[in-house]
Amino acid sequence: MKTEQVDVLVIGAGPAGTVAASIIHQAGYKVKVVEKQKFPRFVIGESLLPRSMEALEEAGFIDAIKAKGFQEKFGAKFVKGDALCDFTFQEQFTPGWTWTWQVTRADFDKTLADTVESMGVPVDYETTVTDIRFNGSDSVTTVEDKNGEQSQIAARFIVDGSGYGRVIPKLFNLEKNSNLQPRKALFAHTVDVRRSMADEPNRITAVVHKKGVWIWIIPFATGVTSLGFVGDPEFFEQYPGTDEEKYRALLEAEPYTRERFRDVELVFEPRILQSWSATTDKFYGDGFVLTGNVTEFLDPIFSSGVTLACVSAQTAAKLVIRKLKGEAVDWEKEYMEPTMQGVNTFRSYVMAWYEGTLDTIFFKKDADPLIKGQICSVLAGYVWDMSNPFVKNHDTALKRLARTIELTEKLKSSSEIE
Repeated sequence: MKTEQVDVLVIGAGPAGTVAASIIHQAGYKVKVVEKQKFPRFVIGESLLPRSMEALEEAGFIDAIKAKGFQEKFGAKFVKGDALCDFTFQEQFTPGWTWTWQVTRADFDKTLADTVESMGVPVDYETTVTDIRFNGSDSVTTVEDKNGEQSQIAARFIVDGSGYGRVIPKLFNLEKNSNLQPRKALFAHTVDVRRSMADEPNRITAVVHKKGVWIWIIPFATGVTSLGFVGDPEFFEQYPGTDEEKYRALLEAEPYTRERFRDVELVFEPRILQSWSATTDKFYGDGFVLTGNVTEFLDPIFSSGVTLACVSAQTAAKLVIRKLKGEAVDWEKEYMEPTMQGVNTFRSYVMAWYEGTLDTIFFKKDADPLIKGQICSVLAGYVWDMSNPFVKNHDTALKRLARTIELTEKLKSSSEIE
């Protein structure tokens, strides 16, 4: 069997894999990427966050992405009935990028993969990892191409950026269930001919349909808009018929979408994604590191997926480079802990969203500008800024703020009655 020798094998050609591959390649190491699917391929996670731009910039991808003409994104809007909360990234507390993109992921991911290939990193598509054997930090990986032919790749280190494929966790039984409640998404791309240009398409809109059920609206530069409903699987059972009939009934049931998307043309039939939350005990081992969705995927709300993928890959790549140079790396302190800091901050916001805590905060009139800016930084992906109290105390700050708002409103109401 043919064996190829590389310094680093990267599994997966999505954002996590390509960011890691580029940064390690730029340091002068021989890198190879293997990808199970053929690109371009469809995937959700279409609204990026500004923090991801730092990783994309270090990987050398910004110019190539700009050339594709993707829709620029400057904020996020939340809607509940007649109430509206609009975040503009320029208001964020943490210094950094104040804009990003909304992208069709098939095109976006292909752009990153093409760019890393143009740098000199080979990307083998339709290539499946069937076995990995470790000898210390060295490894031999067996792969199978689309024709069923097997070969081996010997590497000094492996970066697993395989996303939902979760290659190493599945091969070595590292998977465990997330503590987030299972949810379901019913979504499609729509030809959005009634789009308002007043505050779109330069932001994502999240609409609260009812407690625990929300809608994403992500306009693209092409005039197509991604629109999906997310909620408990049981919620969708009340709507009979085909997936398209359910989807159109849901559009009709929500006042915010009723007129704009009535009889809208669909680019593809509605699709379903569910039970997406998963995690693993360890994000690293002797000879490998897990990045992106392989570590943990939370939820579509707040668009955290690509940011966590890019930043974890950015961090991992630098540590891999140090490891290859013979330096000591404390993977727990330098990788696991900061990665979990980001994951856990977003997790707190995801849980607060579904519990209704963020409704109280987002839709309060006359919000404090400093507090709004601090929360905006989290929504921009700056979940590692420990000077931000809504990052440092992510597990308590939101609940405390919501209780304060509720108490203030109650006292105000009582005063007005008297």
